[in-house]
Amino acid sequence: QVQLAESGGGLVQAGGSLRLSCAASGRTFSSYVMGWFRQAPGKEREFVAAIDRNSFHTYYTDSVKGRFTISRDNAKNTVYLQMNSLKPEDTAVYYCAGNVSLVVATTSSDYDYWGQGTQVTVSS
Repeated sequence: QVQLAESGGGLVQAGGSLRLSCAASGRTFSSYVMGWFRQAPGKEREFVAAIDRNSFHTYYTDSVKGRFTISRDNAKNTVYLQMNSLKPEDTAVYYCAGNVSLVVATTSSDYDYWGQGTQVTVSS
């Protein structure tokens, strides 16, 4: 089992940047596909980005392509989400998640482990 803890959220003006981190406990972090999801008030949780175990492949939802970058450091048991050119519509609670399957999934039900979330607020 793995425990996940996000950090790095906060308040930023539109056009600004934030880097989210997700630290994982346990020795098997490198065997997990990792993803980032977000949930805005009154909306369902949505997929943001995912990365495979060895950083060979990354996937993004269309609304963040070219602005967000997911990466991981298996030696540090950490996955990152670099968010640039932030927009007010990026405001949400951001969650990292771990998936034990070999498939890079984009649906929340495919992920087995979740962090507690970190708030990102983008002001206009």
